[in-house]
Amino acid sequence: MSDYTPPLKDIKFLLDHITPIEELAKLEAYQAIDAESVEGVIEEFGRLMSDVWAPTNAVGDAEGSHVEGDEVITATGFKEAYAAYAEAGWGAVPFDEAYGGGGFPWLVGIVLQELLNSANMALAMAPLLTQGAIDAILHHGSEEQKEKYLLKMVSGEWTGSMNLTEPDAGSDVGALRTKAVKQDDGSYKITGQKIFITFGEHSFTPNIVHLVLARTPDAPAGTKGISCFIVPKFLVGDDGSLGERNDVHIVSVEHKMGIKGSPTCVLAYGDNSDGATGYLIGEENAGMRYMFTMMNNARLGVGVEGLGLAQRAYEHALAYTRERKQGFAPGAARGEKSFIIEHPDVRRQLLTMKAYTESMRLLAYKVAEQIDVARHGADEHVRTAAQEMVDLLIPLTKSYCTDVAETVTSIGISLHGGMGFIEETGAAQFYRDCKITQIYEGTNGIQAMDLVGRKLPMRAGGVHQDQISRMKATVEELAGASDELAVIHHELVAAVESLEEAANWLLAEGLADPVQALSAASPFQRLYATTVAGWLMAVQALVAKRQVDAGAADADVAAVKLVTARFFAEHLLPQVHGLVAPVKAGKGDLFALTADQF
Repeated sequence: MSDYTPPLKDIKFLLDHITPIEELAKLEAYQAIDAESVEGVIEEFGRLMSDVWAPTNAVGDAEGSHVEGDEVITATGFKEAYAAYAEAGWGAVPFDEAYGGGGFPWLVGIVLQELLNSANMALAMAPLLTQGAIDAILHHGSEEQKEKYLLKMVSGEWTGSMNLTEPDAGSDVGALRTKAVKQDDGSYKITGQKIFITFGEHSFTPNIVHLVLARTPDAPAGTKGISCFIVPKFLVGDDGSLGERNDVHIVSVEHKMGIKGSPTCVLAYGDNSDGATGYLIGEENAGMRYMFTMMNNARLGVGVEGLGLAQRAYEHALAYTRERKQGFAPGAARGEKSFIIEHPDVRRQLLTMKAYTESMRLLAYKVAEQIDVARHGADEHVRTAAQEMVDLLIPLTKSYCTDVAETVTSIGISLHGGMGFIEETGAAQFYRDCKITQIYEGTNGIQAMDLVGRKLPMRAGGVHQDQISRMKATVEELAGASDELAVIHHELVAAVESLEEAANWLLAEGLADPVQALSAASPFQRLYATTVAGWLMAVQALVAKRQVDAGAADADVAAVKLVTARFFAEHLLPQVHGLVAPVKAGKGDLFALTADQF
């Protein structure tokens, strides 16, 4: 498998010009940082990823993890790689300084997540699931819970896990059966079984802080009756010391299609007693609301997993096309065969991978930037506008980045020819690892339901119209730009028109008949996301043209951005027009067959 080289020039271009760190540094919360310090952090982190983490990726895929007694044995090198990450304090970078964090913007945290996932997505899930647990406790835990758990979770001394899913309660979380019975001392006894628990058991750290969804005896049915509990692997004393082992134990690990190095656990609560000891977060029956607090970040994080895998697959394929010789490229002298990167169709495939990956990075970083503004913007109006943009773009980001990553990683296999189908080449791992990203944290079909059911109607369609206005402003700017950007202008105009046509149909038909909206949801989501991606590529093209014309220090990087932006506009963005008809077809044929006729 090829070495991993973090795309530092691409990242720097975005952080300098598209989602500028210098602008975020003007916010009161981030005035202690600057672009130079951020660049240094990312470079140093990139070295850890390329030198220590990336070499464990193929090892984890080959070895997987397994259970021995009451322990999970992870792949060779995983524990040491995690230790190098934790001991250097990398997990703390984007968190509040009050709990030992570095105080950097969430945008910087998302950059680090990209590198984590490119280096080894399976291993990255240990710190990233911990981040989700931190987020939930930070927003909804008591001060005592924050003091007891957050310092060691933020530092990486302890990890966290999220325990939502059960055999009969996957996407339908309201069907869960895990029970929580209150005790005289205010704690709860938790009994039940959870499945698909990422890093639910391991030996990286002395403690694991499980966040568990459970139902109290008199709770209402469905999602309204779900509460959230902290259930540590080892009980924690008031002084922070570890006490007795809690009654939460590993049952098995799943044998998976991809991310084989990540132990996906079945955990049993209370099998050896009257229950594992748990501590309620916030109020009873508010667990789902608390989970949704962290869901935006979690879904953005899954989109970034797609980005990380796409970047790694692109690097892997590019290296192969530069060293593999086969046939004679057009115009090549007969004699020594050509490197396959000289063949037109290979170049088309590489540019497709590159342009898609750039668009994914733009989308993910833009959402992260807006999360920072929503948290720390100068006034309420600015914060509200940023949060609305985040809410609208989250389902688009999660679905687009993971769906497109499947395409990119598949092309990566094809560029290796027959060898891509051979596991030892390494190209297939990225494809296999990618598939789960379309499924968890809400399948992409659920993201589409969220988009048309909750996000499109926000503020009576006003949030959607704000996004249309942002894109039309870029269209106007392109109209006055050079001929070099003319094709981008033309294609973005047409894409926005197609989006408006589809959205207007949905807003009209969907209000009258929700089944119409849900039947059109997935093609509409892809249409919307691709248009937004095309808009961001156009924004990048405008910036790149200015950098090239000015002879700026990064003009060489900008020149490449111009090419990928034009390629996206001509080759990839026009796909949106073919999605209007599936949107407007609505429920029609979807319900023309009975279940038996399928």
